[in-house]
Amino acid sequence: MAKLRFQALTELMNRVPQKVEFPSIKATDYFGKLVFNKATMAKYLSGDAYKAVKVAMEKGDAIDRKVADSVANGMKAWAMENGATHYTHWFQPLTEGTAEKHDGFIDYGDSTEEMIEAFSGKLLAQQEPDASSFPNGGIRQTFEARGYTAWDVSSPAFIMGTTLCVPTVFISYTGEALDYKTPFLKALAAVDKAATGVAQYFDKDVKKVHTNLGWEQEYFLIDRSLFQARPDLMLTGRTLMGHSSSKDQQLDDHYFGSIPERVSQFMIELEIESHLHGIPVKTRHNEVAPNQFELAPIYGEANLANDQNQLVMDMMKRIARRHQFEVLLHEKPFAGINGSGKHNNWSLQTDTGVILLAPGKNPKGNLQFLTFVVNAVAAVYKNQDLLRASILNASNSHRLGANEAPPAILSVFTGSQIADTLDNLAESITDQKMSPDEKTALKLGIGRIPEILLDNTDRNRTSPFAFTGNRFEFRAVGSSANCAAPLTALSAAMAVQLEEFKVEVDALIEGGVKKDEAIFQIIKKTILASNPVRFNGDGYSEAWRIEAEKRGLTNIQCVPESISKYLAPAAKKVLVESGIMSERELEARVEVEMEKYVKKIQIEARVLGDLAINHIVPTAIAYQTSLIQNVQGLRDIFSEKEFNELAGPRKEVIVTISNHVSAIKSKVAAMVEARKVCNKIEHEDKKAYAYDKDVRPFLDDIRYHIDKLELIVDNEMWPLPKYRELLFAR
Repeated sequence: MAKLRFQALTELMNRVPQKVEFPSIKATDYFGKLVFNKATMAKYLSGDAYKAVKVAMEKGDAIDRKVADSVANGMKAWAMENGATHYTHWFQPLTEGTAEKHDGFIDYGDSTEEMIEAFSGKLLAQQEPDASSFPNGGIRQTFEARGYTAWDVSSPAFIMGTTLCVPTVFISYTGEALDYKTPFLKALAAVDKAATGVAQYFDKDVKKVHTNLGWEQEYFLIDRSLFQARPDLMLTGRTLMGHSSSKDQQLDDHYFGSIPERVSQFMIELEIESHLHGIPVKTRHNEVAPNQFELAPIYGEANLANDQNQLVMDMMKRIARRHQFEVLLHEKPFAGINGSGKHNNWSLQTDTGVILLAPGKNPKGNLQFLTFVVNAVAAVYKNQDLLRASILNASNSHRLGANEAPPAILSVFTGSQIADTLDNLAESITDQKMSPDEKTALKLGIGRIPEILLDNTDRNRTSPFAFTGNRFEFRAVGSSANCAAPLTALSAAMAVQLEEFKVEVDALIEGGVKKDEAIFQIIKKTILASNPVRFNGDGYSEAWRIEAEKRGLTNIQCVPESISKYLAPAAKKVLVESGIMSERELEARVEVEMEKYVKKIQIEARVLGDLAINHIVPTAIAYQTSLIQNVQGLRDIFSEKEFNELAGPRKEVIVTISNHVSAIKSKVAAMVEARKVCNKIEHEDKKAYAYDKDVRPFLDDIRYHIDKLELIVDNEMWPLPKYRELLFAR
């Protein structure tokens, strides 16, 4: 293994940047070339077919079989002109990543001797993959394999390589969702309906509210040769051992620094591929940790933006390999330095072009702005456990609460100016009818919001949910996540909150209260009720943890406990009663997440045990043996007095190595036994709790002793690439 480590370093030293050629000097010349978007549809579809698809994309109307056949023919013609030979339904099962099964554009013609290129509306609209082999939480058994993928018209088809990819939902034979997209689409529809109803208080012309998403993808790039010399990185996505480098990020010299040439060429190719696929990637830069980077697009409609993020993560992995890199999307691949998140910038926008979380140009517009900000804060407060459950998993648990990531306490940062405005509103609005002077004072105060917010909305890196000018930034989402999971929870929570707000306002209006006064009264009530979740200070501090507990905020760091909150009454109210998921679907989700947690800890335990016993212990013993031989040689050369003086320090090292080796062997044996006991537990939730309590602690315990040995054992003998090599060798 030590030989493999130094071979990897030698390979790395001989790397040269792989020059990437631009298709054109202007990205606009090729942007969206590989996407069957509206402009392309207009060229390849009949007028009636194009109109039907456009209406279906905008309003969700169904497409009949005749139109589907016409669309399929046009889509096939376009795809084949661009080099496609196959097609696939591209979907997002409850795994990490996407799924696809490729079929060729080939079929029998009038006889079995004649072959033709074919793609029908039936194949476009629906296909039947195996549903039992994907995580399903018991919805489908092995002998009940049928499941369906169905075309998501709102997300355009695209070409990847030589394959036409059609975005789809994935459901079981009996109709239950088996993917992330299906409940996400329902949640987006729910918040559209609820937000439209509230927005019509301020503008009757609003007919639809879109959810916008702007994701910020953080990641690490590691040379492929070093990656392949680290079995823990290959199999788990993170380093299960490794002492910190003497220098890491403490000088803050990597953040926004000059991008290394090899990395720059990777980024250029990734941007070109993204632009070809209609993904508006705009920003790239070095992140805080060594070899950590970020890319981000211009925001877009949430469902499409999420599909694009899933596609980008897949492209990153393939393109990185062409540049002899491996992309690490694990939330915490290296201990002691920053992990990776995927900040979800979330906002709502009307079909009239108004961003509902942006200050308006007059008191009326700002009353609307405050209405939606206050309800967003309330939605987070009432559903803090649900939102945490949507983002806390085995990998993100290493990041949340660390010194670079938001804590597991859900709080909302509004900035001091908005906080002052909300506090003033809550104090000044009475439950009685307002006097003309009070109305004037309030309207004047609200009217100043644009001036107040100008260049005054700072960011709070310690907040998991921060207001940033015209949107909220859900910072706690992990880098490997499917954004649909947290945004389903957030959108559904917002939908329920807005519905409740509207019911209360309408009740006051029906009782004779003027509309603005009714809105003011319910805003005050909502501000006061959700006040505990607002926090503008340092979320990393111990003082905040104490304060949060006093406020009644939850701080759940146990992953199985957090997952179980999906089944709490508050979560069921948001997800089940509103029709986002059935109770069976929700229970299945929980079982899937518990099973994923168990398997990830199980894999990490097996990998660590193997590396410890088969790589680290033999290396330590080999070095210990050389020390023993050295001590024996000293006895042959020196007098007893000289020998004792010289051999003493060496004996101490030998004893230290023996202690660490013994500890590793005993702890690995205990971990194996604990795993065997846990594996006998039948119920997945109980097994998850057992793995969390009885197996997971061994990972850190064993690592401690391995990392101590790394500092002692001869560098020439150490088998695995060290942190300094993984993070700084370029």
